[in-house]
Amino acid sequence: MSLAVVTLKKGEGRLLKAGGMWVFDNEIASIMGSFLNGDIVLVRDFDGYPLGKGFINTNSKITVRLLTRDENRKIDSKFWEKRVRDAWEYRKKVTETGSCRLIFGEADFFPGLVVDKFSDVLVVQSLALGIDRWKEEILELLKKVLEEDGIEIRGVYERSDVKVRRQEGMELYKGFLGPEFPTLVEITENGVKYQVDVKDGQKTGFFLDQKYNRLAIQKLCRDARVLDCFTHTGSFALNAGFAGAREVIGVDASQLAVDQASANARLNHLEDRVRFICEDVFELLPRLEEEEEQYDVVILDPPAFTKSRSSVKNAVKGYREINLRAMKLVKDGGFLATCSCSHFMTYELFTKTIAQAARSAHRRLRQVEYRTQAPDHPILWAADESYYLKFYIFQVTVDR
Repeated sequence: MSLAVVTLKKGEGRLLKAGGMWVFDNEIASIMGSFLNGDIVLVRDFDGYPLGKGFINTNSKITVRLLTRDENRKIDSKFWEKRVRDAWEYRKKVTETGSCRLIFGEADFFPGLVVDKFSDVLVVQSLALGIDRWKEEILELLKKVLEEDGIEIRGVYERSDVKVRRQEGMELYKGFLGPEFPTLVEITENGVKYQVDVKDGQKTGFFLDQKYNRLAIQKLCRDARVLDCFTHTGSFALNAGFAGAREVIGVDASQLAVDQASANARLNHLEDRVRFICEDVFELLPRLEEEEEQYDVVILDPPAFTKSRSSVKNAVKGYREINLRAMKLVKDGGFLATCSCSHFMTYELFTKTIAQAARSAHRRLRQVEYRTQAPDHPILWAADESYYLKFYIFQVTVDR
């Protein structure tokens, strides 16, 4: 069966040609041949030059998600097995694999697919129609490849309950793929134990991307007084406690998150030094400033304040405000760990926003280190959406 052909307009496809994976609807001159959304199509430049093949979906602004630049490559089980093996071999080299992201969408050349491994459980999120058709086969291949290394997967849970699926013309879905199992899964990361709620936790249940950033703050927290803002399930706070902090307060606006974090503190026998409170961080920080509280280490790990270009200005105000307040709560010579997980908040913009906050707070910053996401979330150059986490550690000193 001959595949439909997507032809680009003259001068379009710049991202694709630079190594990106997407073709947008406004870049397309014509689509010739019959197809169903989710099918594989050929992509050609305006002059007929072959650019590869990928999944088509005319419901989405991302009309084609590229699979391969070789238009003669057959997309079959053998093709996906090679991709699965490549993804696993990469992770064995770059990260600790007890719990890690096994597949990170376009950055692993699986457009629209995320798979996380929590101990012996897999959590999958399928965000594109084309890959959804291959999802179960890819998961079976993953289980087979892991089993070859002696890793037995006892269950798979799907967390495709995200609104972006509607843009692909897909229903939201959440549930077991295969036999049911207890959905609270215990993992250990950096020596700290967590109960991961794969059913009702945020996204896939736990944020694996901060693994080595959490480890990086441990050395700063020995015998320290620590404030961890937007603590979620308590991961930074627990790393601080594990490293020997004398007092840690974790703050989150969600009572469910606070309850989970408190349970994680008990799991690690840290409840005497690490406690969690349910508060709005934006309201709490000015109050702590009025009360003249001071901390050796303040950690800011907020949710993405912007998920689109149109709301970046408001996001900048939010990041500037919390960083300014946090700097004032760090004692002279103490440390601030601060991050943004929105790829719309670029490195340059985030850096500029922190600098503005420091000027307004009359604080001087000495950069200890700059980090990004853990290497099991690889950054594919030319695919900007794969570079989203920016993480700074600063020493904060009072202006002299």
